[in-house]
Amino acid sequence: MITTRYFNALLSLAVIGLCLSQPAVAEEPHPVHNPESPVMLRGDWVPEDPHDIDFFALPEIASEHAVVSDVRDAGGTRVNQHNYLVHFNGRFWAMWSDGPGEPRAEPDEHRDVVPGHDREAQQVSFATSEDGLNWSEIGDIAGEPDEGFGWIARGFWVRDGELLALASRFNAPGYRGEGLQLHAFICEDGDPENGWEHHGLVYDDALNNFPPKRLPTGEWLMSRRTSERGVHFLVGGVDAFDQWESHPVVDYEGELLAEEPYWWILPDGENLLALYRDNRQSGYLFRSFSTDYGRAWTEPVRTDFPDARSKFSGLQLSDGRYVLVSNPNPERRNPMALSISDDGIVFTKMGYLVGSRHVDYPHVIEHEGYLYVAFASAKQSVEVLRIDMAELDQLEMPSEPLTRE
Repeated sequence: MITTRYFNALLSLAVIGLCLSQPAVAEEPHPVHNPESPVMLRGDWVPEDPHDIDFFALPEIASEHAVVSDVRDAGGTRVNQHNYLVHFNGRFWAMWSDGPGEPRAEPDEHRDVVPGHDREAQQVSFATSEDGLNWSEIGDIAGEPDEGFGWIARGFWVRDGELLALASRFNAPGYRGEGLQLHAFICEDGDPENGWEHHGLVYDDALNNFPPKRLPTGEWLMSRRTSERGVHFLVGGVDAFDQWESHPVVDYEGELLAEEPYWWILPDGENLLALYRDNRQSGYLFRSFSTDYGRAWTEPVRTDFPDARSKFSGLQLSDGRYVLVSNPNPERRNPMALSISDDGIVFTKMGYLVGSRHVDYPHVIEHEGYLYVAFASAKQSVEVLRIDMAELDQLEMPSEPLTRE
């Protein structure tokens, strides 16, 4: 005779066996139920080790190409980097850090060699375009910095119908150390002929990665890195451009040496996702979630998405999909690829954009059926790709692992 206790024990064993025989549903990442999951890349084309992907055999995404500024023939004595785009008042605007470089090779060998950068006297330049492919002459935004300091371009912020350009003042070389400040400059009436005026200090001891974006609450959110390299998020900017609350996420220590975070709102409209470059050279992106609009974040987790330890950029498209432009090859910043996700958490497609040279620091925006991607070549150019969004629909991934030989 089977007792109730014996029957329950058998039932428990059966349930355990069934669970063990089923796929690991717990691996599915979720901002609330499973923020610890490392899954960020999936598909029949993904090998067991994502570092084994043949990044140069990725299906190519067609694009048009334009050069905004190019100092590659300066032998490493000039730098163009930190590229940003916006469309405002009927035209495209590009901005970038423009300054002296420190040669690291012979002049005639320097086109694909990154010079020493973020040096004293670095300024912020800009140009405009009606179509994103034909660009104006280059102008200046922030003026000459104080002696011993430089400016780092930090992106355009369209706030209350006004165009602001953000730039961080830094005590050269590099942004670390005392004197780091995030400033705003304003272009009256959004007319480049009017030039730029200093608008004020946005936040002290701050280097953002991208300009603020709106939260569903109406507040603005942007990342902040301190002079000690800790990562925070700033929430505010509603009553005034310089009113923020700073919420720490991770110090520059431990398993993750976090740099250049990027975030977006997930499809539910309530939860946020942030990605981090890892200067510990793990070769992967880290990810965390926020369920309270950027005040608190889960512990960053190393994902399975490969990365070259470089800056990346992404956005949610008007059709609901998400794109991430990055350097996925862990060995070097070559090539640059665009990855696609339906839910903003797991990416299932990856296409080749540009390569066969050092390419990095992208910024992607969407405008009237096209994606525009600004990037640099060996930190000595400002270039733009224009991609018809129909090309994303044509992207087909292989049905078996895309592994390099």
